[in-house]
Amino acid sequence: MEQPSRALAGKPVAWKKRGSLQRGETLAGLLFVGPMLLGVTILVLLPIIATIVLSFADWNFVAVWNGIKWVGLGNFETLLKDEAFIKSVRNNIVFLLTVPVYMLISMVLAVMINKNVYWKGYFKVAYFMPYISSIVAVAVVWQVLFQPSYGPINEFLKAIGIANPPKWIADPNFALISIMMISIWTSIGFNMIIYIAGLQSIPEDLYEAAEIDGAGAWVKFTRITFPLLSPTSFFLLVTGMISTFKVFDVIAVMTQGGPIGSTSMMVWYLYEQAFVNLKVGYASSVSVVLLLFVLLITFGQWAAQKKWVNY
Repeated sequence: MEQPSRALAGKPVAWKKRGSLQRGETLAGLLFVGPMLLGVTILVLLPIIATIVLSFADWNFVAVWNGIKWVGLGNFETLLKDEAFIKSVRNNIVFLLTVPVYMLISMVLAVMINKNVYWKGYFKVAYFMPYISSIVAVAVVWQVLFQPSYGPINEFLKAIGIANPPKWIADPNFALISIMMISIWTSIGFNMIIYIAGLQSIPEDLYEAAEIDGAGAWVKFTRITFPLLSPTSFFLLVTGMISTFKVFDVIAVMTQGGPIGSTSMMVWYLYEQAFVNLKVGYASSVSVVLLLFVLLITFGQWAAQKKWVNY
């Protein structure tokens, strides 16, 4: 009878030790995560909440807090009638076309470079350099290239027989296309590196089995490479479409939204309303709409990925 009583007496002690150990681990985890949570709360969550609240107000921050006037859904009703805002939304939707274009180019380049080619490391660095270069420097270089009168691109077009080449960023019909070309050029390197990493994770046994069955290069690409790269493509598609709604710096350096608003994007329009026109409440409503666009596109992609992404 003494042995069971000793075992029962030892159980509460063990439970207490286990409970104190778990509390210690929880406290240590909170101490490690605490600075990050504090930073995210102060720098991300609180500004998002403040933006949503201010979207229902008409506020010029020069007037300080006394200038806040609550207008309810008035800002959003004005947005629906604002031609400049609607044009910026339209430009953003057109700009989304850059994502599949540079993804396709990046995939083709990754497949080519991943094979046994000479100077493989050089090509990786060469294509990746535009992505890590300063976007301001890139924009200035392309501004010189697109110069309508004596720019290298138009000089080349004239040399091959095109008498009246486009004026590019000076022409409302070509300005957005010019910005899209720059975005494609700068994005190829990053996407290519990610695709190369995805290609190297595909087992070589699959290609060897396909060769034994007599499959050609196209069959191996469509039946092995492309399906097994679908998770990588999904990641690049989601991040790429989100990044298109954040285009600002290249527009600020090259066009400032012009000519005639042909390159104005939602973020640039938000900047103009907040820091040029000082309409903070109206700009906050633009940012809320921008957030809704990003969430809608992201959730739509997550819903559609079940039909084409192979894990």
